[in-house]
Amino acid sequence: MGSYDDIIHLPHHVSATRTPMPITDRAAQFSPFAALTKHGDAIVETARLTQERKELTEDAKTKIEMRLNLLAKQIASQPQVSITYFQPDEMKDGGSYITVAGIVIKIDVYDHIVVMQDKIKIPIENIFEINGELFAGLD
Repeated sequence: MGSYDDIIHLPHHVSATRTPMPITDRAAQFSPFAALTKHGDAIVETARLTQERKELTEDAKTKIEMRLNLLAKQIASQPQVSITYFQPDEMKDGGSYITVAGIVIKIDVYDHIVVMQDKIKIPIENIFEINGELFAGLD
């Protein structure tokens, strides 16, 4: 005789006071436990590289200022330019250099921003370089 022979043929017990748990909830009891859910995100963030902001020389600052003044005078003719600027990182020290090309529609000296046709707003103090056919005779 086996150790469970006396109960093997008894009917399954169903509680008279509690409703049975739905099958989907029963399955959830056995799902894997993820104790470190944000740990992977933290590792990816730590591994992400940023660049240090390069300090401009006085000559480079003067060159950018001259180009912005010339661009402001010629803004009605909608010259095509490319602007490289520093975008600070929101999560950690440093950032990245971004180059955008297009038409400048506004140079706002009050808010210190350059507004591109595609609505990109570039802080003037973050501009690293401005290029375009408009500046061909300056160099």
